[in-house]
Amino acid sequence: MPDFSFEVEHSGRVCGVDEAGRGPWAGPVVAGAVILNQATLSNDLVMGLDDSKKLSASKREVLYERLLSAPGVIWGVGSASVEEIDAHNILQATFLAMRRAVEDLGTTPDFALIDGNRVPPGLPCEARAVVKGDSLSLSIAAASIIAKVTRDRLMAKLDGEFPGYGWANNAGYGTAAHQEALLRLGITVHHRKSFAPIRKILSHGDS
Repeated sequence: MPDFSFEVEHSGRVCGVDEAGRGPWAGPVVAGAVILNQATLSNDLVMGLDDSKKLSASKREVLYERLLSAPGVIWGVGSASVEEIDAHNILQATFLAMRRAVEDLGTTPDFALIDGNRVPPGLPCEARAVVKGDSLSLSIAAASIIAKVTRDRLMAKLDGEFPGYGWANNAGYGTAAHQEALLRLGITVHHRKSFAPIRKILSHGDS
């Protein structure tokens, strides 16, 4: 279970940063940044926060709402569009979303804990990467939930505008239903044209 072990190694306000949506074939990549106040964080959040991938959708929603209303919690969200993903590649777009999430906090943290093995360039503070950080750090776990719920809600909204691809259920990942819909309905403006499966469909269309 995640705890504050990484946070207490650094003085001042420490934010956790994580992303959602690196792998999907459609939609933006979204990042969350969260500063938790160890003194005021409720026990239900301490016990409930975890890697968003380990939590049910309903549990993520509950924790998301609790985070947004909890005293002493500062949070921010950033995203990078499909156009930015296609222009810069998914890694650079993820870094861009993370920088935007930190900027969206409205205050400059003293230190950032980044989920993964690389620190985005251009952050306004010192930072370190933490592999599997969303399972180790409460701040990163909170950021993973903010990012995941924000992106899932966005993909559900896009599903209403572009029905048939199942984005409300698959969040843009390349599921069998999504693949079948691509062959039947074609590619939308929200598909990542730099991703190999989408590029393959486009090349067949040009032949």
